[in-house]
Amino acid sequence: MARSKNSGSQEVNAGSMADIAFLLLIFFLVTTQIATNKGLTLLLPPKQEDDEPIEVKQQQRNIFKIQVNSLDRLLVEDEPLDDVSKIGDMVYDFIINFGNPGDVKRGSEKVSDRETFESLPPTMKNYIRNSLSSKESSDGPGTAIVSLKADRGSSYEIFIDILDQLNAAYNRVYGERVGLTAEEFRKLNRNDPRDLDLYDRARSGIPKAISIAEPTKVGG
Repeated sequence: MARSKNSGSQEVNAGSMADIAFLLLIFFLVTTQIATNKGLTLLLPPKQEDDEPIEVKQQQRNIFKIQVNSLDRLLVEDEPLDDVSKIGDMVYDFIINFGNPGDVKRGSEKVSDRETFESLPPTMKNYIRNSLSSKESSDGPGTAIVSLKADRGSSYEIFIDILDQLNAAYNRVYGERVGLTAEEFRKLNRNDPRDLDLYDRARSGIPKAISIAEPTKVGG
C-alpha cells in the first residue's frame, strides 16, 4: 500500500539528548586536567624567634646580601646595582673566595674548606690565588651563605631573575670543578651512576646555601 503524500515526516526522539549531554559533561570534568599555579617549590628557612642569637658581626663577611624593594631596585652588598645579570659573577666569586679556609669538617661528607680547595682543578686554584682570597669576603664555601630578601611589592619577574642568577653561579662552580659547563652540570642524570658520581664530587664541600628571607612590607 502506497504511503500517503500528506503523511507527516517522522520526528526524531530527543528525549534522551539531555541525558547524553549530562554524561558528556561529566566525562570532560573527570578527564580534563586543570592547570594550577603552584608557585615556587622552595624550602624557606624557619622564622627566627626573638630570643635566638643574632649573627655576630665578624661572620657577616660570610653572608652575601641581596635586597630588592617594591620598585624592583636592587641593593647588593649594600651597594645599588642596576644590572641583574651581574649578580651571577659576583656570587661565583663569593662562593669560592676562600678568604680564610679552615680545617673544620662540615656537612654529611665531613669535608673542610681547606680540603675542598685542594680538590679544585688548577685553573680554579690559580683564579682564586690571583683574583680572590679576600679577607673581606667569605672564608670558604662551607660557610658562604647567599641571602635574598624581597619586598612584598617586588615583582615576581625580578625575583625569578635573581634566583636564576644564583643557581647559575652555583652550577658554574660545580661544573668547573669536574670539567663541565654549567649547563652540562645542570643536565646530569642522577639516575645514571656515572653522572651521579660527577654530581656528588662537584658538590662535595660546597653546599648550595641560598637563604630566602621573609619579605618585608611594601615599601619597607
